[in-house]
Amino acid sequence: MKLHDVTEMLYVNDANLSGSRFNDVNLSGAKFKKTNLSGAVMVDANLSGWHVSDADLSGARIAASNLTGLEISDCRIDGMTIDGVAVSDLFAAYKARRM
Repeated sequence: MKLHDVTEMLYVNDANLSGSRFNDVNLSGAKFKKTNLSGAVMVDANLSGWHVSDADLSGARIAASNLTGLEISDCRIDGMTIDGVAVSDLFAAYKARRM
């Protein structure tokens, strides 16, 4: 199916759209639930105000992105790194400095 230069609201349930390509598409306000985005690639994407919960982001990579105001809470961070530094080491150094 090809959609070009249209404005539509789609309700998609129990569908396989794997391999789909989206270019210059406005998905603002879209809601994804029980959605498999594994292997998805987002380039030049506006994800401001995005909310993610109960998601498996293991192996995800974020690069050359604006993370101003990003909040991470109640998450497993095993093996998580920032610029190659283990976040667990950063927390340990922070806690050691506070004592």
